[in-house]
Amino acid sequence: MVRLSDFGKKIAVQSGISQLMDDLGNALAEGRNVLMLGGGNPAHIPEVQKHFRESIVRLLESEKEFERAIGNYDPPQGNKEFIEAMCTLLRGQLHWDIRPKNIALTNGSQSAFFILFNILAGAFKGRANKKILLPLTPEYVGYCDVGLADDLFLAYKPEIEHVSDHIFKYHVDFDKINVTDEVGAICVSRPTNPTGNVLTDSEIQKLGELARSNKIPFIIDNAYGTPFPNIIFTEAKPVWDENTIVCMSLSKLGLPSTRTGIVIANEEIIGMISQVNAVMSLAPGGLGAAITTDLVRSGEILRLSQNVIKPFYQIRAEEAVELLCRELNGTDFHIHKPEGTFFLWLWLQGLPVTDVELYERLKKRGVLIVPGHYFFPGLAEQWQHRYECIRINYSQDKDVVTRGLKIIAAEIRQAYDSV
Repeated sequence: MVRLSDFGKKIAVQSGISQLMDDLGNALAEGRNVLMLGGGNPAHIPEVQKHFRESIVRLLESEKEFERAIGNYDPPQGNKEFIEAMCTLLRGQLHWDIRPKNIALTNGSQSAFFILFNILAGAFKGRANKKILLPLTPEYVGYCDVGLADDLFLAYKPEIEHVSDHIFKYHVDFDKINVTDEVGAICVSRPTNPTGNVLTDSEIQKLGELARSNKIPFIIDNAYGTPFPNIIFTEAKPVWDENTIVCMSLSKLGLPSTRTGIVIANEEIIGMISQVNAVMSLAPGGLGAAITTDLVRSGEILRLSQNVIKPFYQIRAEEAVELLCRELNGTDFHIHKPEGTFFLWLWLQGLPVTDVELYERLKKRGVLIVPGHYFFPGLAEQWQHRYECIRINYSQDKDVVTRGLKIIAAEIRQAYDSV
């Protein structure tokens, strides 16, 4: 038996995100006939994949570029050509007042949040631990276990708006939020994983003002957002200033295996990220940047996001909602209004079994989803709602999604009927 340090006990044991990735990876590795409606794998969109293949072919045809892509370390800040192209794109398209010193790459967004959360919160010598404030839960499951300190998060329940009989939407409850000295930063995902919620421009503005007035950073997880991959189905103004940290990614564009995170922040934050990159991994991986630099430089990444990726997922979302509404007719179900990402958040009010039991029943029937209770980091109060929700990924092949949704609906009906 290995004797674990405090670090080992915190980060090297089973967690929600590791269970999720184990289930997904094992199912794929074993070649089992599993309907993958869990996890965060993006769709393999033919037109997008075609551009990636063409970029890789160009790399292979240029001995110099190929050797640079796989044979040399990038600086700890990341690939300079990609960063310069990204800076030009964001300055030109969004009019953000940024320079290359405002951008750093990481080994995926998960690494970016590990770095950010642990330099902005946790243990401070001679002072109480600082926390990351999540103004609206549910929030991304991947945040839960990245903190080196215990109790890293402070979260608040949302207000719930019933848009129609079976569609609802979460809103930030500003009357309850209290930013005390123990808060080191405010963080939201937009669109929100797991719910597909898009915080309104007004909510984002208020949260930004709240962070500035308390002299703490405001972090926006933009992994699914605008301007790329733009998996967002409503109006949302992208924002950045010196007090805002915007985290982006190439994963949901269609390149999850390249592990390329993008952080836009003030020079001090970017300098710290670069230092941590050097210590943890010498430099971030450069293959994703090499594949996409030309797409960024030409602006083609924006066209693909707006004209190909966004409509692909929006149509899939509408089809999935329609199917679930039909299959679950007569039960007490509610779907969060799908405003972005490629997930549906299904709330089963009064569900007679827990979300985990439903997950296990579905896994036995060859369908993987994600239990909802994992998505409430930092919420101290008991709330039955968290055990009545599941997250469903609708990005896979239409046949897989259709069969999976029908099995999910059948299992839910059986659970209600068994009472």
